[in-house]
Amino acid sequence: MLRATFLYLSEQPRIFAFIRGNRLARRLASRFVAGETIDSAVTAVRELNSRGIAASLDLLGESVTQADEARSSAATVVQTLERISAEKLDCNVSVKLTQMGFDLDHGLCVENMRRILDRGRELGISVRIDMESSTHTQRTLDFFEQDLLPVYGDRVGIVIQSYLRRSAADIDRLIGARARVRLCKGAYQEPAAVAFPDKADVNRSYMELIEKLLERGHQPAVATHNPALIAHVRRFVEAKGIAADRFEFQMLYGIRRDLQEDLRRAGFRVRVYVPFGTYWYPYLMRRLAERPANVAFILGNLVKESLRA
Repeated sequence: MLRATFLYLSEQPRIFAFIRGNRLARRLASRFVAGETIDSAVTAVRELNSRGIAASLDLLGESVTQADEARSSAATVVQTLERISAEKLDCNVSVKLTQMGFDLDHGLCVENMRRILDRGRELGISVRIDMESSTHTQRTLDFFEQDLLPVYGDRVGIVIQSYLRRSAADIDRLIGARARVRLCKGAYQEPAAVAFPDKADVNRSYMELIEKLLERGHQPAVATHNPALIAHVRRFVEAKGIAADRFEFQMLYGIRRDLQEDLRRAGFRVRVYVPFGTYWYPYLMRRLAERPANVAFILGNLVKESLRA
């Protein structure tokens, strides 16, 4: 019922119009989304950089249905890269392939991604390919490994989700290819045959995969807000003598800022994933629909931060 409600709300343009015009709602959303424009995103990154924290900008939007929309999104990402360079920000960008026309036409997606990656390479800025639902996993990995990684090398990275049962094999292969991997848990609603349904199994998988990446991977990103997993990583790298400059922690904008600061003060590299753009309302609703437990997760983290303040 809760999932259906969030999906319904995400598809209501009148509610979106009201929310976008409601000052209180926009103020709450600003906790998790850095505004609707490149300017607002740059301001958020500049503030993070001032505290010694790097960023990854993500233009919101996915599953586009028109080629012109995909090309427009690619143009905005290129503009974002140019602003990052002009402002000399410690920042890269993250891109979803379905926003670039992945479900419309392979050639269109290749065109858009080459446009982005060519400009990123010229400016010395890397691009991370976000992972979407399991229906896109194999296609995304094929595209990344066959079309992007051989051409762009370190300038392009990929995301792997620890809740997918297939991820151990994917990690082994990507380590062999010296690909830059961001490991997250995964937030889409997936069938049990594809993904571990139990939280304990997802966490166990995460620990096993991140240990592989830390020992044998190439500049992996530890993407989690879970204090137990973070503590495990810290104990592991200390025991193995893994230097702090061989990996980085990554978290979402507005979530567990206390942990971000703790890690930075401890000498670790920290990068915050910063979403922006006009699609913030449907984006948030769809994320909550995919995993309604995120509501409790967000509220719980807000309480934890307030208690530590």
